[in-house]
Amino acid sequence: MWHVLSRSVPLLQAAKGRKQNYLKLNEATFCHLLNKFSTLLATKMGISSTKEVSETEATDIIKNTIAENCVVIFSKTTCPYCVMAKEAFKNIDVQYTAVELDELENGRQMQVALQQLSGIRTVPQVYVNGKCIGGGTDTRNLEREGKLLKLVQECNLSAAT
Repeated sequence: MWHVLSRSVPLLQAAKGRKQNYLKLNEATFCHLLNKFSTLLATKMGISSTKEVSETEATDIIKNTIAENCVVIFSKTTCPYCVMAKEAFKNIDVQYTAVELDELENGRQMQVALQQLSGIRTVPQVYVNGKCIGGGTDTRNLEREGKLLKLVQECNLSAAT
């Protein structure tokens, strides 16, 4: 959308042939104003732009995600430690479910609920077979020690019984 819109916004509509005055905005300010306008427009149209969930609902979503998947990484797309955790599973050719909190409308609420469950505020939070094994460094260390694959294999054993 940024590419479609100009970085300058006409301040006054001038008559034909007259000079227009422009208010110059940097990209961050323009994006902030655009976001505020979008939210205001959605509110006026009766459309909720944020998906609110209760703490109980967020906790239930997290618990269900952990229960239904052998490997879950609660992550943020720009976090280098989250990338480190994902790479550890890629190195041992294990599929995982990544919950990218920064891409969810209710990501902040989910992170608060996650903290209530685990006692850990930061991401990544990596769960294998229903248990938190730690963050990016912990996951990488388990992979290097050859223990990460064994933990994942326990999932398969639990599912078979």
